[in-house]
Amino acid sequence: MNPNQQLIEEFYAAFASHNPDTMASCYHPDVTFQDPVFGLLKGKDVSDMWHMLIARSKGHLDIGFSEIRSEGHAGSATWIATYVFSSTGRNVVNVIHARFEFRDGLIFRHTDHFDIWKWSRQALGIKGLLLGWTGFLQNKVQQQALHSLRKFQTGNT
Repeated sequence: MNPNQQLIEEFYAAFASHNPDTMASCYHPDVTFQDPVFGLLKGKDVSDMWHMLIARSKGHLDIGFSEIRSEGHAGSATWIATYVFSSTGRNVVNVIHARFEFRDGLIFRHTDHFDIWKWSRQALGIKGLLLGWTGFLQNKVQQQALHSLRKFQTGNT
């Protein structure tokens, strides 16, 4: 296993054990993260997001990961998050394909891809089924996720 694969393994092992500080230590200070729910985050916002998600899960978050690959300055993994979506109390099983770019031995860019419509059907129920494929609902989900992150960062959870 090369050093970048080991870094991805360390990142997801920390996630599985609900350790956001170790996750954050795997990131470059100038990291960028992007996914369909949060959109584009940079720097400290990225590690704050993981802290928030782990804190809100209250220990009810299962993370599995596999297919860790890395060649040169790029890598990838597949991971599965199983949790209860806090806003609705609905169960979610989300299969995510992650891509990474590395700089200075750390994760510099992290992009998660998953089916937002499938996620919204699980997380939001009928509203997600009917509207989860639309840009309107996807933008609304992203606005709410960013609002939650800002509240978490100011201690107003």
